[in-house]
Amino acid sequence: MSLEVVLHNLLNPAVLFFFLGLISVFIKSDLEIPQPIPKFLSLYLLLSIGIKGGVELAHSGITADVLTTLGLAMLMSVVVPIYTFYVLKKKVNIYDAGAIAATYGSISAVTFITATAFLRDIDVSYGGHMVAAMALMESPAIIIGVLLINLYRTDKNNGNGNNYKGILKEALTNGSVVLILGSLVIGVLGGERTATALAPFTDNIFKGMLAFFLLDMGLLAGKRIRSLRMAGTFLIVFSIVIPILNAALGIALCSMLNINVGDSLLLVVLFASASYIAVPAAIRLTVPEANPGLYVPMSLAITFPFNIIIGIPVYYHILEWLN
Repeated sequence: MSLEVVLHNLLNPAVLFFFLGLISVFIKSDLEIPQPIPKFLSLYLLLSIGIKGGVELAHSGITADVLTTLGLAMLMSVVVPIYTFYVLKKKVNIYDAGAIAATYGSISAVTFITATAFLRDIDVSYGGHMVAAMALMESPAIIIGVLLINLYRTDKNNGNGNNYKGILKEALTNGSVVLILGSLVIGVLGGERTATALAPFTDNIFKGMLAFFLLDMGLLAGKRIRSLRMAGTFLIVFSIVIPILNAALGIALCSMLNINVGDSLLLVVLFASASYIAVPAAIRLTVPEANPGLYVPMSLAITFPFNIIIGIPVYYHILEWLN
């Protein structure tokens, strides 16, 4: 059963387009998706999933189970960057440790969206509040990472990291957070009327847009793989082992709390994913000493492909077996 689920995911058209992007880089093709199309695709996917989540949340309402799930998401977004920072601090400088910890404490919206598409393909439902969980998890890790750097940095007079107001503003007004939460609210307020009105845009072309976006992600990941020589063996192993540990913890917690399989998979995917959009943007602004040649390729070229190719179907199979 496990192999069957993995193969089902590998043969998903969107995932195959990710492979196409990787192959194009390896054979040195001139294939590319010109800017600003990738940014539009990202905005489209966030809007679409936000609307769908809002409509579902309007149906289900705020229940004790919803609040439990959101609380668990917030807890993990604080715990992961703290423990990973202290693991990393033994191997890299505090700036890189904080940046990588923030990266792995935050989330990948595209991994989450790929997981929702996986659930749709196998006809497994999930709650609209999971979109809110995703949005809530994006920012805390950035703040925790910068706080930890400031706690251990020796150049206390350097003001970049001490601008907490700027850090909070960057984390909370990040475009992806604003769009996903705004779309969620619009979906809640409009309910079924919004879903019907936007169905041709948010439903009918969703998989095609996801395929285009993953093609671009494959191209970008292929280019970033070359930078991994800077990371070293420890960080490359970290990029796979930490997501697996976070996923295992998420699976255990979801099983203990009796969260349904669909919601559990999305939570586990969020715990196992790593940011390569929101965190790099914030870290470049607040901690310029950190090396983006480490934390960006780690999340984009290793953790992201691992999760969408192997992680999602394997996590689902384990959750289904435990259920």
